[in-house]
Amino acid sequence: MSGAPAVTPGHGLDGVADAGAFLSRLVRFDPATVVRLRPVDGAGRTTLWARLPWDVLVARTVAGRAPYDVTVAAADLLARLESADGALPTRRDDRWRWPLPPTAGRGVEALPAGELRRIAEAAAGTLRSAATHGVGGRAVGQRMLRDALLDHVAVVVTPDDAPGEPVEVSQRLVQGLVRMGFLGPVDSPGEVQVRVVGRWVGLVGPYGAAWSRKVSDLAVRPLGNHPKG
Repeated sequence: MSGAPAVTPGHGLDGVADAGAFLSRLVRFDPATVVRLRPVDGAGRTTLWARLPWDVLVARTVAGRAPYDVTVAAADLLARLESADGALPTRRDDRWRWPLPPTAGRGVEALPAGELRRIAEAAAGTLRSAATHGVGGRAVGQRMLRDALLDHVAVVVTPDDAPGEPVEVSQRLVQGLVRMGFLGPVDSPGEVQVRVVGRWVGLVGPYGAAWSRKVSDLAVRPLGNHPKG
């Protein structure tokens, strides 16, 4: 065998502007976060996956093919893109601990982008007001307020086809889509597709998607409901 050192593969991303916008927002929310690069078979593209601090997975597909399914520090990849350095940052595969939604799924409804933006802004206004004035005249912790708002079901969609069970879209998903910039410009008239696959609900916007487990899966259940008590 040759004694030459192994060559570090490049990250393979050509969509530098798109990837950079995605990574910049991630690092703003959490400077230490990681991003997973998953090549899209036969498409010459790569889907970037990350987890936001409020338990939502977000994804954006950009031009260029990563060498393989790999996880790196988002800040490191952003620095490489900004400096036009094509090398892949140090792998951090051990830091990715979350399942991804299956690739298949079905769309159940299309929602106006402007309506989701309005819902997100209303929630932010409620948080500011409650933090300033309290709730019912009583002071409430900032984190408690935030978590209560994020757990709120912002939209309920009833599919026309079987099984026809209502699909609950949490404020967590709405905030993920809006705060990652996946709706595009404020005056954009685009639509957002509500998708369901298995136990996952997703919002797919013009520039990316946000995914979360169904609200019923995230709810805290009494221990008495456990099959073993």
